Amino acid sequence: MTSEASNGLSMWQRGEIQPDRVAVVGLPEGEISYGALAGRSHQWANAFRGLGIAAGETVALMSPNSGEYLAVVFAAMETGLRLVPVNFHLTGPEVAYVLTDSGSVLLVADARVAEAALIAADAASLDPARRIAIGHIEGFRDASTLVDGAPASTPVDRRPGQRVYYTSGTTGRPKGVIKRAPEGDVDLLAVGQSARTFESTGRGSAESSVTLVPGPLYHAAPLGAAIGALHLGQVAVLMEKFDAEEALALIERHKVTSTTMVPTMFVRMLKLDAAIRAKYDVSSLRDVTHAGAHGAPDVKRSMIEWFGPIINEYYAASEGGGTRVTSAEWLERPGTVGRVTPGGDIRILDDDGHQLPAGETGRVFMLLREPFEYHNDPEKTAKAIIDGYFTVGDIGYLDHDGYLFLRDRSSELIIAGGVNIYPAEAEQALLQHPSVRDVAVIGVPDPEWGESVKAVVELMPTFQASDELASELLEHCQAQLAKYKCPRTIDFVDELPRLDNGKLYKRKVRERYWSDRERAI
Repeated sequence: MTSEASNGLSMWQRGEIQPDRVAVVGLPEGEISYGALAGRSHQWANAFRGLGIAAGETVALMSPNSGEYLAVVFAAMETGLRLVPVNFHLTGPEVAYVLTDSGSVLLVADARVAEAALIAADAASLDPARRIAIGHIEGFRDASTLVDGAPASTPVDRRPGQRVYYTSGTTGRPKGVIKRAPEGDVDLLAVGQSARTFESTGRGSAESSVTLVPGPLYHAAPLGAAIGALHLGQVAVLMEKFDAEEALALIERHKVTSTTMVPTMFVRMLKLDAAIRAKYDVSSLRDVTHAGAHGAPDVKRSMIEWFGPIINEYYAASEGGGTRVTSAEWLERPGTVGRVTPGGDIRILDDDGHQLPAGETGRVFMLLREPFEYHNDPEKTAKAIIDGYFTVGDIGYLDHDGYLFLRDRSSELIIAGGVNIYPAEAEQALLQHPSVRDVAVIGVPDPEWGESVKAVVELMPTFQASDELASELLEHCQAQLAKYKCPRTIDFVDELPRLDNGKLYKRKVRERYWSDRERAI
């Protein structure tokens, strides 16, 4: 790491040495300095200690993006805790499952998700003394009294904590990804890990960088970007909720140099009126990293034409990763998610675990560089790991130069009349139609074929659902793909259940069409 990167100072150390330097902007809370963020982290850390929360125990955090969210995360990371970021869109029973499965001994929840938090805490039989509210929630202890009174000094016996992410659960119950507990100096580990992460994903690590974080902090990529930026001495620009025009405005206002997005965000920015897009100066950008969901090639090509050849893509998961591809490489091989990052390896295996040659499609397995397990699910862990390689169920192939191309997730595969159909192909084709804001392609019960292909479409505001438009979309798809890959029917909905990390919540979409007996797990 060069001296330009961060001078080896963690966020906490910078809070002591450069307390007035701006750390976080973009939220209604106003600017947050490094000194204020570090001090608030220490207050939360000391409050946790005061409640008897010991290193190695698990705490959960459920809140929209905020500076307070980051303070809680940093507190857990300096007191040896396991922190579970909880999707705040989940229902009370869904949150209760995460609390119970993870063994969380404490819940921090924002007042904006009070109803779900209270239901979850009660269902999980959480100790009332260990329910903390950012704001006010009936039956919770207010952080304003519990934490405000705690010392803002560095806690004693600091230990590195770890984040435990629960898989998105698009096809079933989410599972926590548990990795080996980190050991060593809290500050050195934080800076080193941040530098390695930013380097492997192509993000700028210079101290002068300004990083836009447009996604929800409960997801690994946005939270990793925010934490990494702050441990590298950068300014983190947080959005409470993604809005295409507001993102452009923030890029111009704060001279953002780096950001991480998902393809859904690209689609929504590209669908802004040309006049709106032209209003904003995005020339400060030096690197735009994307991951999450696999996007349509035309969308990425349009983004490169607009932002320049600064679009870097990486393929990874909470379990590990992965690959990386630059704009130049991608333009030579449209659709690829790149080659493995240094020290990694990828194998494509068939259903019997045999390695397949270049060009043949199978399950994607990545070299296991850091051991992990799915919490309370040894069977799933065993199925995911073969001979030191792991898979998250994605389907793809390697070309002769080692570039990976993804086809779909095996869990979303449609089998119609014995033929494998990958929904992502039809989804990408339909997203190119100007009327389509979002789309989920799923398999639905068919008495003859077993499954048939259906598209569930969310329209742009200026379009109206009609039989004529449905026919037009079917023809649009069939002009690009073999007919068997395209939907046989189309339904229109007001809004699709898409997770904030860009993934469609396919299980929720499928529930409408499958009986309890047939419903996908």
